[in-house]
Amino acid sequence: MRGRILLAHCNHLYFDRKQVRKMQPYPPLQTLLAAAVLRRQGFEVYLFDSTLREPETGFDEALADRRPDLVVLCEDNFNYLTKMCLLRNRELAFSLCGKARQAGVPVAVNSSDATDHTPEYLAGGADYVIVGEVEQTLSELAAALLQGGPVRPEEIPGLAFRDRANGEVRRTQPRPLLPDLDALPPPAWDLVDMDSYRRAWQRAHGYFSLNMVASRGCPYRCNWCARPLYGDSYRTRSPEAVAGEMRLLKSRYQPDRLWFADDIFALSARWTLRFAEAVEALDARIPFQMQSRCDLMTRDTVAALARAGCAEVWMGAESGSQKILDAMDKGIRVEQIYRARENLARHGIRACFFLQFGYPGETWEDIEATLKLVREAQPDDVGISVSYPMPGTKFYELVAAQLGEKRNWCDSDELAMMFRGTYTTEFYRLLRDALHLEVDLSRGRRHGETAEEQLQALWRRIERMESACRNEHPTPLWICS
Repeated sequence: MRGRILLAHCNHLYFDRKQVRKMQPYPPLQTLLAAAVLRRQGFEVYLFDSTLREPETGFDEALADRRPDLVVLCEDNFNYLTKMCLLRNRELAFSLCGKARQAGVPVAVNSSDATDHTPEYLAGGADYVIVGEVEQTLSELAAALLQGGPVRPEEIPGLAFRDRANGEVRRTQPRPLLPDLDALPPPAWDLVDMDSYRRAWQRAHGYFSLNMVASRGCPYRCNWCARPLYGDSYRTRSPEAVAGEMRLLKSRYQPDRLWFADDIFALSARWTLRFAEAVEALDARIPFQMQSRCDLMTRDTVAALARAGCAEVWMGAESGSQKILDAMDKGIRVEQIYRARENLARHGIRACFFLQFGYPGETWEDIEATLKLVREAQPDDVGISVSYPMPGTKFYELVAAQLGEKRNWCDSDELAMMFRGTYTTEFYRLLRDALHLEVDLSRGRRHGETAEEQLQALWRRIERMESACRNEHPTPLWICS
């Protein structure tokens, strides 16, 4: 029996206000990689892609049409939204598990959230949770369930399930990470309705972008960053393999841009130079965006990135306060942020900052240092959040005693404080709005007296709120509103 497998995921763009405004939908890359591995094994593989489709009825239709022998909810683990473990995604996962179970189809789940909250997913209807990296464990599980071997599920590393005798959660031994990422097949791009993605991008932005990854994991130890799947490991594909996939996408789908969804790109200067050479040799150049660290954006690395087609770099600047950077175990100096900005500007590469407010111990003076950084460095864009406690991190343990029943945002725009920060959720939302507007005005994306007046009104509200906290309720600041 070959076996029919339906793959799905739970990242529905229209669940998320921020993602609707951005309208930058990408196919579920990890799901497509898992599909390619299963295909190579001889299975019939189908995809229900909920990114742009209504997920509940769409999944019902997929179950009825495909009549699978196994359902796999495999999240795109390269998408930062899945690492945030948003409540709506979790609720959808439980709903889809219930639908599969009602149809009499076993269901396996793989995601950061399922790895962190395995008992909840098993209680929510999953038969198996694939803990950690997905490909090898899923391959063996599918073989055990649909091909009769060579081992039973309870002998497969990297699995969690309920004991049939007593209902307790059982976990097998951890699965070692894949040593060679080049051994994976290309993603099963043909399963995607590429035209729907192209239309969404063209309508919103006038161009079309696709996603890729060149590596997995991150070796740095920022204490707020969760690593449920890869730990502190860092593995790269060969530069030649990455350039080869760029060439394939260029010839087959003609994207105008690429997004490298790696946690960290261009960690090695030598790898980056080889990558630039391979892109040039294969005529694979497509303008691309990526994310990295400011201390990695040296002159030589930036020059190589420019040769390869890099158009935009997002860096985790986080704060303009050295005190806060040190508290985060970020491992960078404020001056390195300025230097990276200069190196990227020298080659015409857009430099964008991720900023994080609300870390424990942050004061108004630390916020002012971040405002100073933004106003002096003049990034091309900013992404703003508040510190978000994720299980398994040092930061989570630091604030765990302050967490209530609600420990996850509903969507990525919620920006709710989950612990007792210096200021309230309302304060940080106003700060986000003001800083976004200021950057937009400085980069010419907003114009006119109305926008200027709106910005001044926002700063006045922020200053009044900060003053009230400082002068009227000095202890504790976090209760002020």
